[in-house]
Amino acid sequence: MDGRLPAHVEVNGLIRAVQAAGGFATVLAKGESDAGTILIVAVENGTNARLYERMPKLDGTREFSLTRAQDSKKPWEFNDYLTKRRQQDGDIWIVELDIADAERFAAMQHK
Repeated sequence: MDGRLPAHVEVNGLIRAVQAAGGFATVLAKGESDAGTILIVAVENGTNARLYERMPKLDGTREFSLTRAQDSKKPWEFNDYLTKRRQQDGDIWIVELDIADAERFAAMQHK
């Protein structure tokens, strides 16, 4: 066992933390309950979307890193990318956090 929380537990905790801080969080795509990969879409007032994905580091840890930001001139490309990722991996979770400084919640998610 790798000590990792089941994906559904981690997602529920993330949503509750954002809601407790006065923000809004929702699951855009529900993945595999235990081992699904989690993607975090961070927005503020529904704009300026940024995508965080958990990436392995050289020391063996896995932390969320910014992998994509929405282009204000081509906002549809961001959603197209999320759709493509979902089609490639049906086990993936996509969670949207709408709160100021949403990155702090991604930083709280270690492993």
